[in-house]
Amino acid sequence: MDLGLKGKQAIVCASSQGLGYACALALAQEGCEVFINGRNADKLAQAAERLRLATGARITPVQADLNTEAGRSTLLAACPTPDILVNNNAGPPPGQLADWDHAAWMGALESNLLSAALLMRDVIPGMRARRFGRIVNITSAMVKTPHAAMGLSTAARAGLTALSKALSREAIVDNVTINNLLPERFDTPRQEFMAQRMMKESGITRDEARARIAATLPANRLGDPKEFGAACAFLCAATSGFMTGQNLQLDGGAYSALI
Repeated sequence: MDLGLKGKQAIVCASSQGLGYACALALAQEGCEVFINGRNADKLAQAAERLRLATGARITPVQADLNTEAGRSTLLAACPTPDILVNNNAGPPPGQLADWDHAAWMGALESNLLSAALLMRDVIPGMRARRFGRIVNITSAMVKTPHAAMGLSTAARAGLTALSKALSREAIVDNVTINNLLPERFDTPRQEFMAQRMMKESGITRDEARARIAATLPANRLGDPKEFGAACAFLCAATSGFMTGQNLQLDGGAYSALI
């Protein structure tokens, strides 16, 4: 299936590893020129080289901290007229309400609401003027199924979800779509972090921890990041212009509600 993305310019935030990298890979395979982003220069350069070797696409690494105005400006200076924006950022650590002070809340909001909101503010007008734009926000399954321990992530990303829905209703008239991907339990460094945390708390091996995590899903396995990247590419397709304001869950069947 030709997604109609050859020659499009795509910014993929926080893409030196994990789900961001998977999205960058899928878009590069579809013929996009991809601008990847991260804070670690060495890791970013290695990711860019892997993507070039795997796809032959033009890959531009942009070292920038998306939680800062300077970082976002650096990213947009490298790609001033993106056709595609994939918003992604590191999630806050789990914890308890009593542990989260003002600084913790502000850090979560900066990373998982404001960075994406401000990037959308900067790119949507140009996308609308050019009459093509695809924005995909990587949020979390916790938006629909909140857990107390993930309260920082849930609150910030739910805010981004609400904003995106409102903006999507305005932008669609100019062929600009805004959709969200809600992952749960993909085999990424984030799940390795969760496994290591479970090992310490429960005194179990890494294999046992990963098996317990996988067992929380009806699929009884962790998701393959390539599956996630493929879904992102689909939402970015030229033929996906009638789908906007949606929350697509990629969770191995974990969500049990009807709607």
